[in-house]
Amino acid sequence: MRLKTTVTLAAVALALGVTSGAQAGTLEDVQARGVLRCVVSTGIAGFAKPDANGVWGGFDIDFCRATAAAVLGDAGAIEAVTSTGKTRFTKLNAGEGDVLWRNTTITFSRDVGVKLRFHGINYYDGQGFMVKKSLGIGSALELDGASVCIQTGTTTELNLADYFAENGMSYEAVTIETNDEARQNYESDRCDVYTTDASGLSSTRSALPDPDAHMVLPEIISKEPLGPATRHGDDQWSDIITWVLNATITAEELGVTQANVDAKAGKQGQPSKNPETRRMLGLDGSQGSELGLSNDWAYQIIKQVGNYSDIFERNIGPNTPLGIERGLNALWTNGGLQYSPPFR
Repeated sequence: MRLKTTVTLAAVALALGVTSGAQAGTLEDVQARGVLRCVVSTGIAGFAKPDANGVWGGFDIDFCRATAAAVLGDAGAIEAVTSTGKTRFTKLNAGEGDVLWRNTTITFSRDVGVKLRFHGINYYDGQGFMVKKSLGIGSALELDGASVCIQTGTTTELNLADYFAENGMSYEAVTIETNDEARQNYESDRCDVYTTDASGLSSTRSALPDPDAHMVLPEIISKEPLGPATRHGDDQWSDIITWVLNATITAEELGVTQANVDAKAGKQGQPSKNPETRRMLGLDGSQGSELGLSNDWAYQIIKQVGNYSDIFERNIGPNTPLGIERGLNALWTNGGLQYSPPFR
């Protein structure tokens, strides 16, 4: 009798586990809703910001759009769930968003303690400092006694404290929650310095009335690998987000762009003969169905949004107001760190 009871309880536990897993399927939820909800910032020019008509655009938003193209076939089927440094993880874990595509640093405590799963690095960054040129400061080592605007709930707080302590300097922290609030305080001289990721500084500087009156100091004081995150417990959704990012990088590696993807896929003439290109575009193999997606999921990403270079150059590259060079975000074959596992 005891053995029979044990087996019965085990069977119930297994059944509950299967049911729970089915209910936890983010892909099914997104497809049933017809809209992908992305947790993003409250507004950072070049990365995530609404235009005059309320339409969101930017580097982070394009990765959100790429995800929607892959899972829904429509890059426009997105909803931006705005968040501050304090609220981004709470909103994701509470189910208000399906994925976090936001300038967020991957750390041990966030991966393990906050119960998030990170899916690669879509932007290699580092913390820096911006000052007005009129201050006559050329190095962060000259900032002793400065007032510093800093966003709460970010890795920059500890980095700032460590850097100043290490160099025997003091500072007055002026805490803010959003990039817009930081810019307003900085413009009104409430703080002498604004510190955040260098990409954020480029964004803020580009939005100032006279960008040339400000400079980003040469020191980069931290590693800030930025990447997408999802909740723990949904391996299929984790795989999808990972390979959405990898698809944009691999496409650049293979020379597949938004402009030529139709030709590579055989929609205009003969398709590519490159085996990896064919697998990625769904011409060969079953990688789409293995993810639970259509076989042309990566084609849809590239056709509707572009490869990594398309996304970078369109939103934050040298020919945009931000003027950011690829640097560490160049492909590994061009002296950078961007590198994708193979599609095989």
